[in-house]
Amino acid sequence: VQLQASGGGLVQAGGSLRLSCAASGRTFSNYAMGWFRQAPGKEREFVAGISWSGAGTNYQDSVKGRFTISRDNAKNTANLQMNSLKPEDTAVYYCAAALHYGATNTDDYRYWGQGTLVTVSS
Repeated sequence: VQLQASGGGLVQAGGSLRLSCAASGRTFSNYAMGWFRQAPGKEREFVAGISWSGAGTNYQDSVKGRFTISRDNAKNTANLQMNSLKPEDTAVYYCAAALHYGATNTDDYRYWGQGTLVTVSS
């Protein structure tokens, strides 16, 4: 499956952004989806995941209550709504597809989008 992430940009602290991931190729609904991020000089880290049906979601502790992951299998898209953004959320955000829901390691994700930059100013 091919993934294309979009929606990044520059936002002030406390603001919101909505990232989107458009999928094509293989059957999108067969895959769990995840969002990861990588800040300069840091490892890529798990942010949020969603099951193939959308019924299950999981989040990194630092984003719980602020970020919401969702998907629309009819439109082959996965989204990450980010509210109350903080400067420490600044990173390149990647969407990824996995065969199993609940995975939080990069090795568990088979397909990756190209990344979209989110910059949060203080």
